[in-house]
Amino acid sequence: MVAPSPPPDTYNVLWLQAASCGGCTMAALAADDTGLLRSMARFGIRLLWHPSLSEESGAEALAVLEDCATGKLRLDCLCVEGSVLLGPNGSGRFQMLSGSGAPMKDWIARLAPKARHVVAVGSCAAFGGMPAAGHNPTDARGLQYSGWDPGGALGKAFRAGSGLPVVNIAGCAPHPGWMIETLAALALGDVSAEHLDALGRPRAYADHLAHHGCGRNEFYEFKASAARPSDRGCLMENLGCRATQAPGDCNIRRWNGYGSCTDGGYACINCTSPAFETPSGPFQETAKVAGIPVGLPVDMPKAWFVALAALSKSATPQRVRTNAHADHVIVPPARKPLKSP
Repeated sequence: MVAPSPPPDTYNVLWLQAASCGGCTMAALAADDTGLLRSMARFGIRLLWHPSLSEESGAEALAVLEDCATGKLRLDCLCVEGSVLLGPNGSGRFQMLSGSGAPMKDWIARLAPKARHVVAVGSCAAFGGMPAAGHNPTDARGLQYSGWDPGGALGKAFRAGSGLPVVNIAGCAPHPGWMIETLAALALGDVSAEHLDALGRPRAYADHLAHHGCGRNEFYEFKASAARPSDRGCLMENLGCRATQAPGDCNIRRWNGYGSCTDGGYACINCTSPAFETPSGPFQETAKVAGIPVGLPVDMPKAWFVALAALSKSATPQRVRTNAHADHVIVPPARKPLKSP
């Protein structure tokens, strides 16, 4: 069955899942208040096929992919979720596309040059992510990066039909707003190289830090630190939070409108950066040298941070110090006494 030709004014997206847990799709389904498909439709984006959302399966699904690969069906954007497995020995046979007899890596290599834009959805597709952790027996890679190293499955020199490199919507999982906003901007022709940072992440969200807007900022400013995940204090000093280093606006536009990792008591693990899956120490613990965290804010000299931290701790109000070690407000802010009638 040959897929019908799309209207000329639609932006056609083909979504593949490589070595993925599916979490990026799960995140995308919560886009806006209308869901993924309606959010995309508002910008004229047509989903040609998605392995979890489309009705086509088996031969019908393969026909859509084949038509895109041969140019019969216009492919505006290839979205890949999950890292690309090149093993064993470069064969890619650790992940075969069911029913096709071909590795996923070969399908990606056929489809990517046909696409006007190629988008890596999530840090696995961008940099390798969790499947690339440890000794990486499957030779998992991102589309255009392997960790911090340019290259990946498509190679450093790859450019999509638009001339852009792979657009990396990094995150584990990425915020649904990042996905919809990026696809909408691509569909509208509003993305050029200057809109991407040095790692191909859209600057619309990567020019922020996860620390910005964090609900624990009062505790951060006074260096009133949590000792346990349930504490209200800052998670940086003891619990491994890397929000001051992590690109992302997830504490400005919260998930589902009201939540973030740090809101839930879970330290930021800098999931929008390469190699987040292999931190210098255990997750939820802060690596230190001589009592000073190894990971410090990226936009502040180390000496300044140490000096300000000492000053802040000496000036911490008792209210902030007490509440930092509790799971609810123990000491409320002082109130001015009511005036006598």
